[in-house]
Amino acid sequence: MSLLKPFSKLPGLNTANILLVESEEQFQKSLADALVEETAVTVYVRLAKSLPLPKENEESRPRIDLVVFIINLTSELSFQSAEASLKYLDPGYLLGKVCFMVTNARNVSVPTKRLDAVRKLAAALHCPLLFAEDQTPDGVTNATKRLLSILKVSAGLVPMATALYLSSLTSCTVPPDIDQPSFD
Repeated sequence: MSLLKPFSKLPGLNTANILLVESEEQFQKSLADALVEETAVTVYVRLAKSLPLPKENEESRPRIDLVVFIINLTSELSFQSAEASLKYLDPGYLLGKVCFMVTNARNVSVPTKRLDAVRKLAAALHCPLLFAEDQTPDGVTNATKRLLSILKVSAGLVPMATALYLSSLTSCTVPPDIDQPSFD
């Protein structure tokens, strides 16, 4: 098992490769189907339950432009899997090529500590944190649009914009009082 490296392969012309990592694969499939329908650029979607990726097809694997960790807040396993997978990424990915997408944030049964943990993780790694509604087609469409805009920049398809610049604009920040008890 080796580290996934962002610049180990050459990019393709007018193509973007995205890796969706989700331990439960609920939202992953519908998001992948919506991403492939993009017509302005060719989007290749890779799916994984966790990292590291198998070493068998490493030579034929294309360069991954964006890694998206999909975290279902109703599942502690989902967060733990994403956190454990981070150690298999080369630090170069944390320069604008990693994104966290959270689902089920509106669910009443979700503990606020889990959401705070995800926010702290994204802030510590200076990565964007997106919230998505996975239950409706409109939610999937909106999540797809947000991911495509980040993917195009991280793949180098947007002139005068880099993944590092986009990361500095969209990185998650944690308010200083996040560790204070809430008065709910």
